[in-house]
Amino acid sequence: MAEMSKAAAHPPAHAGKVERPHHFARRDAGTHAVALDASGKLHFSKPDVGGDPVVVLLGRDVADSHLAELAGDGVSYIVSETAEIDLAAMLDVLGRELGIRRLLLEGGADINGSFFAAGLVDELSLLVAPALDARAGNQGFVEFGETGLAGKMRLSLTSCQTLAHGAVHLRYAVSPA
Repeated sequence: MAEMSKAAAHPPAHAGKVERPHHFARRDAGTHAVALDASGKLHFSKPDVGGDPVVVLLGRDVADSHLAELAGDGVSYIVSETAEIDLAAMLDVLGRELGIRRLLLEGGADINGSFFAAGLVDELSLLVAPALDARAGNQGFVEFGETGLAGKMRLSLTSCQTLAHGAVHLRYAVSPA
């Protein structure tokens, strides 16, 4: 989401009282763009990404001025009520308040790893293209700390589809090990 939030910080001059733990600018959308931003570094110039209203999941210590900026821009947010972001609790709020029942994770390896580690992923969908990057320092698509996730979950192949140009779409069911 960082690549889509190119605006600079622009807190309102007179913020006033902000809503905690959440603020919803739009409740009537069929789809949403959900961003995880623990420290409040994302700034938006409009309330949507590709037409989908933005909802930002934030860390507990994000400044009120940042919340006022998001609300002023028409961006919804949920602030963690615990020191560490409790993804399951935030997903419960998304479901209860906005009716969101399914997410497509397009985050980086760390975000994907956090969702896997919290037991919040039930399907892994991979597109494998016949190309190599192989540059040093490139992340995998899932990373989680020093211990990783080996042995913590089971992947069961549910489908394999050959696509154009030699690409392959693999789908796995994810369950606890």
